[in-house]
Amino acid sequence: MLVSILHRATGDGMALVGLGVLVWWLGALAGGPEAYGSFQRIMGSVPGMIVLVGLSWAFFTHLMSGLRHFVLDIGAGYELNTNRLWSIASPVIAVVLTAAFWAVILIR
Repeated sequence: MLVSILHRATGDGMALVGLGVLVWWLGALAGGPEAYGSFQRIMGSVPGMIVLVGLSWAFFTHLMSGLRHFVLDIGAGYELNTNRLWSIASPVIAVVLTAAFWAVILIR
């Protein structure tokens, strides 16, 4: 049940917050160096990084949950132990992927 709720919440969060950040980024890009510098400064701050990490976590959580649902839709994984394993593994793998994603970004 939690995985299903997370799937819906992360989809809505990416649609609302992600779209807002995307539109802001495109507007700043079109607005010139000052506007883009302001965007970079705000997104590079601690609250901005929290938003970006949250969006990437939402993406990976939604992706893993979507893959889990895809496997269920093809008729596999309905056994109780298998279903329980993947419902636990999906959010855990999403956290690992988020950490790896940001490790690659910050190491560069």
